[in-house]
Amino acid sequence: MLQQTQVSTVIPYYERFMTVFPNIAPLASAPVEEVLTLWSGLGYYSRGRNLHRAARMIIEQYDGVFPQDTATLQRLPGIGRSTAAAIAAFAFGKRCTILDGNVKRILIRYFGVNGHPGERMIEEQLWQLAEGLLPVEEDHKTIASYTQALMDLGALVCVRTQPRCEHCPLQVDCYAYQNDLTAVLPVSRPRKTLPVKEIVHLILLDQGQILLKKRPVPGIWGGLWCFPETSIDQDSVDYCKKNLHLQVIKFAELPHLQHTFTHFKLTIQPQLLRSIMYLPECEENSKENDCLWVTIDEALQRAIPAPVRKLLLMTQSLFQSFIHE
Repeated sequence: MLQQTQVSTVIPYYERFMTVFPNIAPLASAPVEEVLTLWSGLGYYSRGRNLHRAARMIIEQYDGVFPQDTATLQRLPGIGRSTAAAIAAFAFGKRCTILDGNVKRILIRYFGVNGHPGERMIEEQLWQLAEGLLPVEEDHKTIASYTQALMDLGALVCVRTQPRCEHCPLQVDCYAYQNDLTAVLPVSRPRKTLPVKEIVHLILLDQGQILLKKRPVPGIWGGLWCFPETSIDQDSVDYCKKNLHLQVIKFAELPHLQHTFTHFKLTIQPQLLRSIMYLPECEENSKENDCLWVTIDEALQRAIPAPVRKLLLMTQSLFQSFIHE
């Protein structure tokens, strides 16, 4: 959960998740949709799917025993070199080196490494530095304490902007601090202008319910429930007739929503439509296309992405006024 997400955001999700899945066995036996429902709103949903796959893999291939060595850990879905090392160090006291974003920043500033940490040569240099600094002792507490201290130093003191160098125990020998380079190290990657994609979300109302459609895997929001989607160039009424076999009328548009992914920005144009007739193919089509009629409250309990949740919460009172007419 902490990959690409701040601790303060993760804590409530982690607590809810651990209440439902206190160990590997219930996680492995649960349907993936239950996992994604608990993950709903946290983003980067492949992490939840990978966690579920890893739990099943441990049950099926390792007899329910969690692997302890980094090589085996890296065979599990979603676990890379640094995450495997962190698990081995914290859970099993193994003498392993981590290199997450916080540790990279510390090493770059302390040693004055000139280059973007995402470059292969720079990353390999950082791995060598990190391994050279690892305590010689095999003691569990020593390795775990050192690893945690590095992560905390990067998260609380050697932060990305406005680092708290006056509180840093490494400032005397820190290259960036001594040369007034903390503001420019690590070197930033040249920013690219993110392309913008525009889509229309069709919010279909019928007798107090709305229509949700499960998105395919892979793809953005794979396996999550969303509103039916079409392009801004396509007539929404025509789309519903041809693809959902519903006769509808469009009666309102809601404010646009903006959502940013890693590689593009998404503009969502929500449209409110009312179903006035089910065409003969509708019931069969709903099953084939993973469509589901639910109340708004039921929709909020399902695995839905943050923009859909936001749209539901923003417009719930508006929906109620329409569906009770």
